[in-house]
Amino acid sequence: MDVDPLIRPVNFVKGRGAGSNVPSRFNSWSRSKENVESFEEEAEGEEPRLRTMVTLREAKSIISRNSSPDLGFDQSINPYQGCEHGCIYCFARPTHAYLGLSPGIDFETKIFVKANAAELLRKELASKKYQPGLIALGASTDPYQPIDRKLGITRQVLEVLAECNAPVAVTTKSALIVRDIDLLAPMAAKGLLRVHMSIATLDNELGRKMDPRANAPAKRLEAIRELSREGIPVSIYSSPMIPAINDMEMESILEAAATSGATHASMVVLRLPLEVRDLFVEWLEAHFPQRAKHVMSLVNQLRDGKDYDSSFGTRMTGTGVIANLLQQRFQLACKKLGLARWGLAAAQGDTSQFRPPRDRSGQTELF
Repeated sequence: MDVDPLIRPVNFVKGRGAGSNVPSRFNSWSRSKENVESFEEEAEGEEPRLRTMVTLREAKSIISRNSSPDLGFDQSINPYQGCEHGCIYCFARPTHAYLGLSPGIDFETKIFVKANAAELLRKELASKKYQPGLIALGASTDPYQPIDRKLGITRQVLEVLAECNAPVAVTTKSALIVRDIDLLAPMAAKGLLRVHMSIATLDNELGRKMDPRANAPAKRLEAIRELSREGIPVSIYSSPMIPAINDMEMESILEAAATSGATHASMVVLRLPLEVRDLFVEWLEAHFPQRAKHVMSLVNQLRDGKDYDSSFGTRMTGTGVIANLLQQRFQLACKKLGLARWGLAAAQGDTSQFRPPRDRSGQTELF
């Protein structure tokens, strides 16, 4: 498919991933005004030209569930909606459309905080209907994005999970996770925790384009070292692999992570669902104008001639010659470096240690 210029205005600014605000698919919805507290949060470093608006909300539930055969979990917690890291390839961008906002700039500049996340989690884990299972923390947006440094919602959630001995898999691309080692290490010692550290490139310049507000690759590698020293198992999430953009770095990423202490690895190819496709094309044309058509041609070859295919079983890996070569390279590198993959049993998590949260009312049960 040709990469054609898009009609809507595109204005890339330093420190942000998207270049435009594609309208929400649901912008005709009417929404009632909420009682929320809003304030502005700035990321570390240079003053941004587009400021971040953070809004506190009272969520109605905190544990989301899925039945996808492609995922190693069926329960997840996302303390935030939207993500300031600004990764242009983020498959979760379209979720902002359900809020009547854009999956583009809005997704990374209008962040919603589930302020009552820990309280809700305690209530849901205490329910007699709750069935213990592995909980993925940060399945859609990064639980350790910049605002968590100030609010600490993710730490509050972890405190409840630790109290209940609930199995957890944390996915992040932030070195902020080392702040919570005092909680994570005891959980790991019980076999209840693992961390997936996401690194898509080791090149700082490319990283500033791919995930502009995430920690530099070197900081993430240092976080892997700190976590590993405390006995916390870490898997390197070398994703997404984008042909002719970062796929040539796959082996280097895996080696750097293994040297830093990672023991496991995983990899998925670029996914372009819904609005992400057009946002990614804008990004390609802005940052790699001479390579854009070639990259999209290779992406098409991963998806049977399409920009994206959401079919279970292949949406994470793609199909065809290029997809097979990526998988072969990944497997060979993992074998050479001694990196394993968590199997099905580990994916389910150890639920034998789970216990409901303590009653904080001060009353005890009679029977």
